[in-house]
Amino acid sequence: MIRRFEQIARAGLLMGAAAIAADHALSAASRSAGELIVCHAGSVSAAFAQVEQQFTAQHGDVAMKDVSGGSVALAARLASGVQPCDIYAAADYQDIDLLLEPAGVADYTIVFAKGRMVLAYIATDPHTNGIAAAGEFKPPASIPQAAADWYKVLLAPGVRISSSHPFLDPSGYRTYMIFRLTQAHYNVPNLANALLEHVTIAGAARAEPGSGPTLGKDYDFQFIYEHSAAAAAKTNPSYRYVSLPDRLDLSTNAQNPFYAQAFVSIPGVAPGPLTMVTIPATPVAWGLTIPKQSRNQENAVEFVSLLLGPAGTAALTTNGPTPITPALVSAAHLPHVPPRLRPKVVSK
Repeated sequence: MIRRFEQIARAGLLMGAAAIAADHALSAASRSAGELIVCHAGSVSAAFAQVEQQFTAQHGDVAMKDVSGGSVALAARLASGVQPCDIYAAADYQDIDLLLEPAGVADYTIVFAKGRMVLAYIATDPHTNGIAAAGEFKPPASIPQAAADWYKVLLAPGVRISSSHPFLDPSGYRTYMIFRLTQAHYNVPNLANALLEHVTIAGAARAEPGSGPTLGKDYDFQFIYEHSAAAAAKTNPSYRYVSLPDRLDLSTNAQNPFYAQAFVSIPGVAPGPLTMVTIPATPVAWGLTIPKQSRNQENAVEFVSLLLGPAGTAALTTNGPTPITPALVSAAHLPHVPPRLRPKVVSK
Protein backbone atom coordinates (compact mmCIF):
# COMPACT_ATOMS: atom_id res chain seq x y z
CA MET A 1 0.00 0.00 0.00
CA ILE A 2 2.76 2.45 0.93
CA ARG A 3 4.74 1.39 -2.15
CA ARG A 4 1.74 2.15 -4.36
CA PHE A 5 1.37 5.58 -2.76
CA GLU A 6 5.05 6.43 -3.26
CA GLN A 7 4.96 5.27 -6.91
CA ILE A 8 2.17 7.77 -7.56
CA ALA A 9 4.03 10.48 -5.66
CA ARG A 10 7.64 10.20 -6.83
CA ALA A 11 6.93 11.74 -10.23
CA GLY A 12 6.11 15.00 -8.45
CA LEU A 13 9.42 14.91 -6.58
CA LEU A 14 11.26 14.91 -9.92
CA MET A 15 9.16 17.81 -11.15
CA GLY A 16 9.79 19.70 -7.92
CA ALA A 17 13.54 19.20 -8.24
CA ALA A 18 13.45 20.47 -11.81
CA ALA A 19 11.51 23.54 -10.71
CA ILE A 20 14.08 24.26 -7.99
CA ALA A 21 16.92 24.04 -10.51
CA ALA A 22 15.09 26.24 -13.01
CA ASP A 23 14.33 28.89 -10.42
CA HIS A 24 17.71 28.93 -8.69
CA ALA A 25 18.96 31.85 -10.75
CA LEU A 26 16.13 33.98 -9.41
CA SER A 27 17.36 33.64 -5.83
CA ALA A 28 20.46 35.68 -6.68
CA ALA A 29 18.39 38.70 -7.66
CA SER A 30 18.78 41.63 -5.31
CA ARG A 31 15.89 42.49 -3.00
CA SER A 32 15.02 45.73 -1.31
CA ALA A 33 16.23 46.16 2.24
CA GLY A 34 12.66 47.11 3.07
CA GLU A 35 11.08 44.10 1.39
CA LEU A 36 9.08 41.64 3.50
CA ILE A 37 8.50 38.23 1.92
CA VAL A 38 5.57 36.32 3.41
CA CYS A 39 5.54 32.66 2.31
CA HIS A 40 2.41 30.74 3.26
CA ALA A 41 0.17 27.80 2.48
CA GLY A 42 -2.51 28.52 -0.07
CA SER A 43 -5.15 27.56 2.50
CA VAL A 44 -4.52 30.78 4.47
CA SER A 45 -4.32 33.11 1.45
CA ALA A 46 -7.52 35.03 2.22
CA ALA A 47 -6.66 35.62 5.88
CA PHE A 48 -3.06 36.55 5.13
CA ALA A 49 -4.11 38.99 2.39
CA GLN A 50 -6.22 40.82 4.95
CA VAL A 51 -3.36 41.00 7.46
CA GLU A 52 -0.92 42.06 4.75
CA GLN A 53 -3.20 44.96 3.83
CA GLN A 54 -3.25 46.16 7.41
CA PHE A 55 0.52 45.74 7.76
CA THR A 56 1.09 47.79 4.59
CA ALA A 57 -1.21 50.51 5.89
CA GLN A 58 0.92 50.74 9.05
CA HIS A 59 4.32 50.31 7.34
CA GLY A 60 4.12 52.12 4.04
CA ASP A 61 7.90 52.03 3.59
CA VAL A 62 7.97 48.21 3.50
CA ALA A 63 7.48 46.47 0.15
CA MET A 64 5.26 43.44 0.75
CA LYS A 65 5.75 40.29 -1.33
CA ASP A 66 3.21 37.48 -0.95
CA VAL A 67 4.25 33.94 -1.96
CA SER A 68 1.74 31.09 -1.62
CA GLY A 69 1.93 27.41 -2.48
CA GLY A 70 2.09 23.90 -1.14
CA SER A 71 3.72 23.97 2.29
CA VAL A 72 6.21 21.18 1.58
CA ALA A 73 7.15 22.66 -1.79
CA LEU A 74 7.74 26.04 -0.16
CA ALA A 75 9.81 24.43 2.59
CA ALA A 76 12.06 22.80 -0.02
CA ARG A 77 12.49 26.05 -1.91
CA LEU A 78 13.27 27.92 1.30
CA ALA A 79 15.79 25.34 2.53
CA SER A 80 17.56 25.25 -0.84
CA GLY A 81 17.89 29.02 -1.02
CA VAL A 82 15.69 29.30 -4.09
CA GLN A 83 12.89 31.15 -2.30
CA PRO A 84 13.81 33.56 0.50
CA CYS A 85 11.10 33.95 3.15
CA ASP A 86 10.87 36.35 6.08
CA ILE A 87 7.82 34.49 7.39
CA TYR A 88 6.99 30.88 6.57
CA ALA A 89 3.49 29.59 7.44
CA ALA A 90 2.60 25.95 6.78
CA ALA A 91 -0.71 24.09 6.63
CA ASP A 92 0.92 21.50 8.90
CA TYR A 93 3.04 22.82 11.76
CA GLN A 94 5.02 19.58 11.58
CA ASP A 95 6.54 20.75 8.29
CA ILE A 96 8.57 23.22 10.34
CA ASP A 97 9.44 20.74 13.11
CA LEU A 98 10.33 17.82 10.83
CA LEU A 99 11.58 19.49 7.64
CA LEU A 100 12.94 22.97 8.36
CA GLU A 101 14.35 22.48 11.84
CA PRO A 102 16.61 19.54 10.81
CA ALA A 103 17.70 21.63 7.80
CA GLY A 104 18.88 24.39 10.14
CA VAL A 105 16.36 26.85 8.71
CA ALA A 106 14.14 27.28 11.77
CA ASP A 107 14.36 26.74 15.51
CA TYR A 108 10.77 27.28 16.65
CA THR A 109 7.18 26.73 15.52
CA ILE A 110 4.19 28.83 16.54
CA VAL A 111 0.88 26.97 16.08
CA PHE A 112 -1.66 29.67 15.26
CA ALA A 113 -4.77 28.06 13.71
CA LYS A 114 -6.67 24.77 13.50
CA GLY A 115 -9.30 23.07 11.37
CA ARG A 116 -10.62 19.76 10.09
CA MET A 117 -10.93 17.83 6.86
CA VAL A 118 -14.27 17.38 5.08
CA LEU A 119 -15.31 15.57 1.91
CA ALA A 120 -16.43 17.90 -0.91
CA TYR A 121 -18.45 17.17 -4.04
CA ILE A 122 -20.96 18.73 -6.45
CA ALA A 123 -24.62 17.95 -5.78
CA THR A 124 -25.41 17.49 -9.49
CA ASP A 125 -22.67 14.87 -10.01
CA PRO A 126 -24.40 11.45 -10.32
CA HIS A 127 -21.29 9.71 -8.94
CA THR A 128 -21.95 11.31 -5.54
CA ASN A 129 -25.44 9.90 -4.93
CA GLY A 130 -25.70 8.42 -1.45
CA ILE A 131 -22.64 10.14 0.01
CA ALA A 132 -24.55 12.25 2.55
CA ALA A 133 -26.76 11.21 5.44
CA ALA A 134 -30.06 13.00 5.93
CA GLY A 135 -29.77 16.64 6.86
CA GLU A 136 -29.92 20.14 5.45
CA PHE A 137 -26.81 21.71 3.96
CA LYS A 138 -26.67 25.25 5.34
CA PRO A 139 -23.09 26.02 6.34
CA PRO A 140 -21.84 26.77 8.84
CA ALA A 141 -24.88 25.96 11.01
CA SER A 142 -25.89 22.69 9.35
CA ILE A 143 -23.51 20.24 7.65
CA PRO A 144 -24.76 16.69 6.97
CA GLN A 145 -22.71 13.77 8.17
CA ALA A 146 -21.27 11.36 5.63
CA ALA A 147 -23.50 8.33 5.11
CA ALA A 148 -22.65 5.26 7.19
CA ASP A 149 -21.19 3.51 4.11
CA TRP A 150 -19.77 6.65 2.45
CA TYR A 151 -16.49 5.01 1.49
CA LYS A 152 -18.38 2.53 -0.73
CA VAL A 153 -19.54 5.45 -2.88
CA LEU A 154 -15.90 6.41 -3.43
CA LEU A 155 -15.09 2.86 -4.52
CA ALA A 156 -17.70 2.76 -7.31
CA PRO A 157 -16.36 2.32 -10.87
CA GLY A 158 -15.40 5.59 -12.52
CA VAL A 159 -15.24 7.65 -9.32
CA ARG A 160 -12.23 9.98 -9.17
CA ILE A 161 -10.82 11.50 -5.98
CA SER A 162 -8.64 14.57 -6.42
CA SER A 163 -5.58 15.09 -4.26
CA SER A 164 -2.70 17.53 -4.29
CA HIS A 165 0.73 15.96 -4.49
CA PRO A 166 1.69 14.39 -1.13
CA PHE A 167 5.36 15.31 -1.60
CA LEU A 168 4.41 18.95 -2.07
CA ASP A 169 1.38 19.69 0.08
CA PRO A 170 -0.08 18.56 3.44
CA SER A 171 -3.60 18.22 2.06
CA GLY A 172 -2.18 15.56 -0.26
CA TYR A 173 -0.60 13.47 2.46
CA ARG A 174 -3.58 14.03 4.74
CA THR A 175 -5.79 12.41 2.10
CA TYR A 176 -3.68 9.26 2.36
CA MET A 177 -3.80 9.43 6.17
CA ILE A 178 -7.61 9.57 6.00
CA PHE A 179 -7.61 6.48 3.79
CA ARG A 180 -5.48 4.59 6.31
CA LEU A 181 -7.64 5.69 9.25
CA THR A 182 -10.81 4.80 7.33
CA GLN A 183 -9.50 1.26 6.87
CA ALA A 184 -8.77 0.97 10.59
CA HIS A 185 -12.06 2.60 11.66
CA TYR A 186 -14.28 0.34 9.54
CA ASN A 187 -11.98 -2.70 9.77
CA VAL A 188 -12.11 -3.33 6.01
CA PRO A 189 -8.99 -5.10 4.70
CA ASN A 190 -7.11 -3.29 1.90
CA LEU A 191 -9.58 -0.39 1.97
CA ALA A 192 -6.86 2.29 2.01
CA ASN A 193 -5.22 0.90 -1.09
CA ALA A 194 -8.57 0.45 -2.83
CA LEU A 195 -9.38 4.12 -2.22
CA LEU A 196 -5.94 5.13 -3.40
CA GLU A 197 -6.63 3.44 -6.73
CA HIS A 198 -9.27 6.12 -7.35
CA VAL A 199 -6.93 9.07 -6.68
CA THR A 200 -5.88 11.49 -9.40
CA ILE A 201 -3.05 13.85 -8.48
CA ALA A 202 -3.95 17.45 -9.28
CA GLY A 203 -1.46 19.22 -11.54
CA ALA A 204 -0.13 22.73 -11.16
CA ALA A 205 -2.54 25.60 -11.80
CA ARG A 206 -2.63 26.68 -15.42
CA ALA A 207 -2.13 30.21 -16.68
CA GLU A 208 -5.68 30.58 -18.00
CA PRO A 209 -8.28 31.23 -15.27
CA GLY A 210 -10.70 28.37 -14.85
CA SER A 211 -8.69 26.04 -17.07
CA GLY A 212 -7.61 23.64 -14.33
CA PRO A 213 -9.35 20.45 -13.18
CA THR A 214 -12.88 21.09 -11.90
CA LEU A 215 -14.82 19.37 -9.13
CA GLY A 216 -17.88 17.64 -10.59
CA LYS A 217 -16.35 17.55 -14.08
CA ASP A 218 -12.77 16.29 -13.93
CA TYR A 219 -13.10 14.59 -10.54
CA ASP A 220 -15.93 13.71 -8.15
CA PHE A 221 -14.61 14.11 -4.61
CA GLN A 222 -11.95 16.00 -2.72
CA PHE A 223 -10.81 15.91 0.90
CA ILE A 224 -10.38 19.57 1.76
CA TYR A 225 -10.07 21.92 4.73
CA GLU A 226 -13.51 22.88 5.98
CA HIS A 227 -12.95 26.64 5.76
CA SER A 228 -11.86 26.27 2.12
CA ALA A 229 -14.95 24.18 1.37
CA ALA A 230 -17.18 26.74 3.09
CA ALA A 231 -15.70 29.52 0.95
CA ALA A 232 -16.32 27.50 -2.23
CA ALA A 233 -19.92 26.81 -1.18
CA LYS A 234 -20.57 30.56 -0.95
CA THR A 235 -19.76 31.00 -4.63
CA ASN A 236 -21.33 27.83 -6.04
CA PRO A 237 -24.88 26.79 -5.04
CA SER A 238 -24.16 23.19 -6.14
CA TYR A 239 -21.05 22.81 -4.00
CA ARG A 240 -21.51 20.47 -1.04
CA TYR A 241 -19.44 18.81 1.63
CA VAL A 242 -20.07 16.30 4.39
CA SER A 243 -18.59 15.88 7.84
CA LEU A 244 -16.55 12.76 8.57
CA PRO A 245 -16.37 10.97 11.94
CA ASP A 246 -13.90 12.66 14.28
CA ARG A 247 -11.69 9.55 14.08
CA LEU A 248 -11.17 10.42 10.42
CA ASP A 249 -11.36 14.21 10.03
CA LEU A 250 -8.08 14.95 11.87
CA SER A 251 -9.69 17.50 14.17
CA THR A 252 -9.71 16.14 17.72
CA ASN A 253 -6.85 15.88 20.21
CA ALA A 254 -8.73 13.14 22.04
CA GLN A 255 -8.27 10.96 18.95
CA ASN A 256 -4.48 11.35 18.87
CA PRO A 257 -3.85 7.71 19.86
CA PHE A 258 -6.00 6.56 16.93
CA TYR A 259 -4.51 9.09 14.48
CA ALA A 260 -0.98 7.98 15.40
CA GLN A 261 -1.32 4.71 13.49
CA ALA A 262 -1.38 6.61 10.18
CA PHE A 263 1.73 8.25 8.75
CA VAL A 264 3.43 9.10 5.47
CA SER A 265 7.07 9.27 4.43
CA ILE A 266 8.13 12.15 2.19
CA PRO A 267 11.54 13.41 1.04
CA GLY A 268 13.32 15.67 3.50
CA VAL A 269 14.60 19.14 2.57
CA ALA A 270 17.87 19.20 4.53
CA PRO A 271 21.07 19.61 2.44
CA GLY A 272 23.01 16.45 1.68
CA PRO A 273 21.88 12.95 0.70
CA LEU A 274 18.14 12.58 0.18
CA THR A 275 16.42 11.14 3.24
CA MET A 276 12.80 10.27 3.87
CA VAL A 277 10.96 11.98 6.71
CA THR A 278 8.04 10.29 8.47
CA ILE A 279 5.09 12.56 9.25
CA PRO A 280 2.46 11.16 11.63
CA ALA A 281 -1.23 12.01 11.44
CA THR A 282 -2.18 14.71 13.94
CA PRO A 283 -5.07 17.16 14.27
CA VAL A 284 -5.02 19.74 11.47
CA ALA A 285 -3.09 22.80 12.65
CA TRP A 286 -1.21 25.60 10.90
CA GLY A 287 2.19 26.74 12.11
CA LEU A 288 4.61 29.55 11.35
CA THR A 289 8.18 30.60 11.96
CA ILE A 290 10.57 33.39 11.08
CA PRO A 291 13.43 31.60 9.30
CA LYS A 292 16.90 32.11 10.69
CA GLN A 293 18.13 33.59 7.40
CA SER A 294 15.36 36.20 7.19
CA ARG A 295 16.89 39.49 6.06
CA ASN A 296 14.11 41.52 7.60
CA GLN A 297 13.73 40.10 11.09
CA GLU A 298 12.38 43.28 12.64
CA ASN A 299 9.50 43.68 10.19
CA ALA A 300 8.89 39.93 10.24
CA VAL A 301 8.33 40.14 14.00
CA GLU A 302 6.00 43.11 13.43
CA PHE A 303 3.98 41.10 10.91
CA VAL A 304 3.70 38.01 13.11
CA SER A 305 2.73 40.21 16.05
CA LEU A 306 -0.11 41.64 13.95
CA LEU A 307 -1.17 38.15 12.85
CA LEU A 308 -1.24 36.84 16.43
CA GLY A 309 -3.09 39.90 17.69
CA PRO A 310 -6.69 41.12 17.24
CA ALA A 311 -6.21 41.95 13.55
CA GLY A 312 -5.02 38.47 12.69
CA THR A 313 -7.64 36.82 14.87
CA ALA A 314 -10.35 38.78 13.05
CA ALA A 315 -8.91 37.87 9.62
CA LEU A 316 -8.76 34.18 10.49
CA THR A 317 -12.22 34.21 12.06
CA THR A 318 -13.65 35.78 8.89
CA ASN A 319 -11.78 33.66 6.35
CA GLY A 320 -10.58 30.59 8.24
CA PRO A 321 -8.92 28.52 9.51
CA THR A 322 -9.98 28.88 13.16
CA PRO A 323 -7.49 31.00 15.12
CA ILE A 324 -5.78 29.57 18.20
CA THR A 325 -5.67 32.39 20.74
CA PRO A 326 -3.21 32.60 22.32
CA ALA A 327 -1.05 30.73 19.85
CA LEU A 328 0.88 27.67 21.03
CA VAL A 329 4.59 26.92 21.18
CA SER A 330 6.43 23.99 22.72
CA ALA A 331 8.41 24.50 25.91
CA ALA A 332 11.59 23.57 24.02
CA HIS A 333 10.90 26.18 21.34
CA LEU A 334 9.80 29.01 23.62
CA PRO A 335 13.34 30.35 24.34
CA HIS A 336 13.89 30.75 20.58
CA VAL A 337 10.73 32.83 20.03
CA PRO A 338 11.57 36.54 19.61
CA PRO A 339 10.95 38.38 22.93
CA ARG A 340 8.37 40.67 21.30
CA LEU A 341 6.22 37.64 20.41
CA ARG A 342 6.43 35.69 23.67
CA PRO A 343 3.49 37.53 25.33
CA LYS A 344 1.30 36.37 22.42
CA VAL A 345 1.99 32.63 22.85
CA VAL A 346 1.61 30.03 25.55
CA SER A 347 3.72 26.94 26.06
CA LYS A 348 2.00 23.65 25.26
